[in-house]
Amino acid sequence: MTSPPESYVTPTAGYYLMKIKVGGPPVEVYGIADTGSDLTWTQCAPCYDCFKQKPPIFDPKKSATYGAVSCKSERCTTLRFENPFCDNSTNNCRYEIYYGGGDGAHSYGDLGTDTFTFDRDVSFPKVAFGCGHDNSGEKSGIFSGIVGLGGGPVSIIRQLKTYYSIDAKVSYCLPSCDSNAAGKINFGSNAVVSGPGLKSTPLVKRSYDTFHYVTLEGFSIGNKKLDYSKKAIVKEGNIFIDTGSKFTFLSNDFYSEFISALTKAVEGSRKADQRGDFKVCYEKPKIGKFNTPAITAHFGGGVDLVLSPEGTFVEVDEGVVCLTFLPSDSKDFLVFGNLQQLNYLIGIDLENNKVDFLPTTSDCKIPS
Repeated sequence: MTSPPESYVTPTAGYYLMKIKVGGPPVEVYGIADTGSDLTWTQCAPCYDCFKQKPPIFDPKKSATYGAVSCKSERCTTLRFENPFCDNSTNNCRYEIYYGGGDGAHSYGDLGTDTFTFDRDVSFPKVAFGCGHDNSGEKSGIFSGIVGLGGGPVSIIRQLKTYYSIDAKVSYCLPSCDSNAAGKINFGSNAVVSGPGLKSTPLVKRSYDTFHYVTLEGFSIGNKKLDYSKKAIVKEGNIFIDTGSKFTFLSNDFYSEFISALTKAVEGSRKADQRGDFKVCYEKPKIGKFNTPAITAHFGGGVDLVLSPEGTFVEVDEGVVCLTFLPSDSKDFLVFGNLQQLNYLIGIDLENNKVDFLPTTSDCKIPS
């Protein structure tokens, strides 16, 4: 039996990169670790319209282990957000996926299979992934695609379960962007989270199995508790855990209540965000750190997470710090972003339908 895989993740440009080797011979691919999507994809030759990347672009013709996926394959027919369709001339499955965020990020290409090799040379043949020939949305040039860690059939978690009998579990710790440390992603039996201070909240199943939904009950800002359940249209499973988003998105009406309480608790001079990406910004003190009130997220099952100050306000320009919570028009599709997940080892357990949280330091060490 193949050992459960693991991989290191490193912060860059507000995202977390995960390295996987694809093909035979293996080529290093750096993708955003994304619990909010299923399909893993990378830019592939020939690239008709692609963004620049520093690693070499994967060429399926140079891989002896690459194979096309037919239109009638289960891996093709179970795609949802990836909009599968058939290339009638070849009978090969194709996909086209779009991402939110306003930057026009998307990928279009062929669905194929190849050998995926993780750290410690743990390999899995015939893993389905997207070979993107037309892609956009990446600006840093560091990474080449997405690593899908959602709950749908084509995600890495589900493929390891379906084809290799590795438990449908993943755990990860995201180090602070200011840290030089790397976090680690574990799968299967290696992804069990345990230790003093462990807290667990139920995973809630909804119509789309891609998203890892949990129940947000509210927030506390200092001693002020804000009850989201009074405003929530969806009472259970109203927010999902998303490592592929930098920010946490709240419904417009609850966001207004959140901001009202926050601004009363913050002592500082408001500043405008010149780029217009953020709603609430402050002048950073010339000496010392910006003092933010304690913010606690309350989830179902009695889970209270004290959020990291480094993730609550980030310095976007010299001397300007901005809140990493943003409003959303959606009332039933809220997002708990990666900056709010700092300082926790998080385990997503699809076998037992729960999410575990274990406190860590900013460099992902478990306090003794």
